[in-house]
Amino acid sequence: MKARLNRFLAADGKCVNVAVDHGYFGEAAFLGGIENMPEVIRRLAAAGPDAIQLTIGMAELLQAIPGKLKPSLVLRVDTANIYGKQLPSVPFNKIIDQAVEQASRVDAAAICANLFIIPGCPEVHAQCVDNINRLKPVCDQAGMPLMVEPLVFQPNQIAGGYMVDGDLSKIMTNVRQAVELGADVIKADPSDDLGEYHRVVEVASGKPVLVRGGSKAADEEILSRTKALMEQGAAGVVYGRNVIQHAAPGKMVNALMALVHQGWNVEQALELMK
Repeated sequence: MKARLNRFLAADGKCVNVAVDHGYFGEAAFLGGIENMPEVIRRLAAAGPDAIQLTIGMAELLQAIPGKLKPSLVLRVDTANIYGKQLPSVPFNKIIDQAVEQASRVDAAAICANLFIIPGCPEVHAQCVDNINRLKPVCDQAGMPLMVEPLVFQPNQIAGGYMVDGDLSKIMTNVRQAVELGADVIKADPSDDLGEYHRVVEVASGKPVLVRGGSKAADEEILSRTKALMEQGAAGVVYGRNVIQHAAPGKMVNALMALVHQGWNVEQALELMK
């Protein structure tokens, strides 16, 4: 377990993970910027984040890159149908068959699975708990780190589709359940009040907390948010659209790496973007 975790997290215990698993969820709006995956992966790998999060169908694109200095692979092992403007009549979150074995075959450094709380869909939360309970013992046996993504949704009738709930108490509760279920790493949303995020880190009880990026934001906003979260004790970030839909994804990776690993301030990071 520790050996693979050391490939996922850098020597300082921190991580910039670029999520490029959006095509998994069957939403056309998620494909912006990632239509040509071979080229996307080539450019991201050249920028040098700590990890890239992919699916079993795309993992080979990263692992086929020669040399030992490419980013580590984080394998997304579950897919859901709950990201659209309206919740489907039969919502689900399902893991791939023999998930840990498949992750081992593609030399993943960790796997990632969801822990959803969706108002009006308790059955999806139950599916997630069952998925994690089944993954955990196999992960431990294989020495495969398990990253759990606790994600709380706003009510669909209020948000009009996939929108996360930044309520601190809800995030803390879901993060703690993920840790209790056996998560080795947490991937969680930022709270509405970033100054209280240390409470999320605290409730994770020593497990590294990587923060999700969510919807596309302006450069200064995403970099300022990242800096604030690192100061609150986060171990890093897992950003997707704020990297892959950026006009210069490589520069955004460089700026995030400087913030997370080198402690740069926002002004320095913005200069790096120019």
